[in-house]
Amino acid sequence: MLERKTLDTAKIPGGDTLTLVSHGRDFIIMLGREELMGTRMQFSEEQLARLTIEQLDTPAPRVLIGGYGMGFTYRAALAQMPAKGRVSVAEIVSEILDWARGPLSALSGDTLDDPRGTVVLRDVADVIEEAGQGERYDAILLDVDNGPDGVVRADNDRLYTRTGLAKARDALRPGGILAVWSAAPDPAFTRRLKDAGFAVEAREVRARPNHKGPRHTIWLASV
Repeated sequence: MLERKTLDTAKIPGGDTLTLVSHGRDFIIMLGREELMGTRMQFSEEQLARLTIEQLDTPAPRVLIGGYGMGFTYRAALAQMPAKGRVSVAEIVSEILDWARGPLSALSGDTLDDPRGTVVLRDVADVIEEAGQGERYDAILLDVDNGPDGVVRADNDRLYTRTGLAKARDALRPGGILAVWSAAPDPAFTRRLKDAGFAVEAREVRARPNHKGPRHTIWLASV
């Protein structure tokens, strides 16, 4: 049996500890004792970007991603992004970016140097609030928790409240999309999105491209 090896740990500001482990050729990021993400199940996080960007009707989309993680959503967004498009990622744990250029560099490839992309060490909630007062986005993609609650970090709760959703709506251009990834369905969150003025579609996506693995939920909420 293959042994899991701890490669590094990182403290989430105001939250728990993340642990990067290897398991044979695979990598896993643990939150405490729970698997937060891993290289064996990345399809639904890639679909978060693909399902969103394919609905954008602009030659130069401006996209914000909350949470870098292992970069699945970011790389998928860049793969669909036209030459004039731009993708920004807000990540709050600095070690995540060290891992992307270190032990996970084979995953990252040259995407961290792509001129269409920018990764900043910031709280995505703050970036959203600033965008509502300035230049807005065509899409905001949130994958900072396992669903619409602050599991990873209590402060993330503000992203999913009525006030937080209203700020996200203000940060989007007309026709823009707020997309949220979740490990499970949440009818109450669907209602909250509708109450915030979004037209909502909840999509079920498998964790693996062979249509196996857990079923995850992606909300596509348009303005």
